Amino acid sequence: MTIKKTLLALALATLSLHAAAHRPWLLPQVTNVEGKEAWVTIDGAVSEGLFDIDHVALKMDSATVTDPDGVVTPVPTPLMGKQRSSVDLKLTKPGTYKVAMVTKAVMGSYKDAAGATKRFRGSEEDYAKDVPAGASGLRTMRTHARLETFVTMNRASTGALKPSGVGLELVPVTHPTEMREGETATWRFQLDGKPLPNFEFSLTPGGVRYRGVLGEQRLTTDAKGEASLKLPKPGMYWLHAGYPVTSEKGMPEDGPAESRRYSYAATLEILPE
Repeated sequence: MTIKKTLLALALATLSLHAAAHRPWLLPQVTNVEGKEAWVTIDGAVSEGLFDIDHVALKMDSATVTDPDGVVTPVPTPLMGKQRSSVDLKLTKPGTYKVAMVTKAVMGSYKDAAGATKRFRGSEEDYAKDVPAGASGLRTMRTHARLETFVTMNRASTGALKPSGVGLELVPVTHPTEMREGETATWRFQLDGKPLPNFEFSLTPGGVRYRGVLGEQRLTTDAKGEASLKLPKPGMYWLHAGYPVTSEKGMPEDGPAESRRYSYAATLEILPE
């Protein structure tokens, strides 16, 4: 794969959560449904306005569904538009489902034989193929990004919520589809399975275009890696976090030769009282 094609693919497919002006999201039409069998449509996009269809579609081919029993399967074939992709998800078991996309990438630079700087960005496989072994001046940054949302049919369950222990993850102490205005929700963050104390993240309500202000709330975890919040008014919200917190602007020229960056985002719904 060429560098140009790789960059284009990543722009559409990866969860580059670091560009503050463009946010990737998975948006279910609802997070709670009832019935013996139900359908839920999940939209995916990268947009400037939160949950607005105004930029590019999110390529959802790699998305997975974890069912209430913890069984993980690929999402059905998505419909891909220019600015939005969609998946119709059939729910056949009562309980809570998790839809997730996990993306890994490598970017960096090295010096070729003539001393010119060469830059690269792609998968681990692209990196191994495109970057010469023993390249001089090699600098790399590996990224791990996770994007999630949750849907419950009939009754909430926890079989789909078990963290993987890899990368930056949210452990929903409060069930993610059982959050109501005025109640207190607690979330825990962990990195590679270990709690993240004093870790900053944010919660932003949809509908920014109608408010004219972002309305973002900043929260910080305690010594156990947990943070609690009295839930605001009903609606869809985007929870976002990055680690390290101070490395959101790209790969610094004077940074370490090897570094890693993690990000997490989830769409959550706060229900009425």
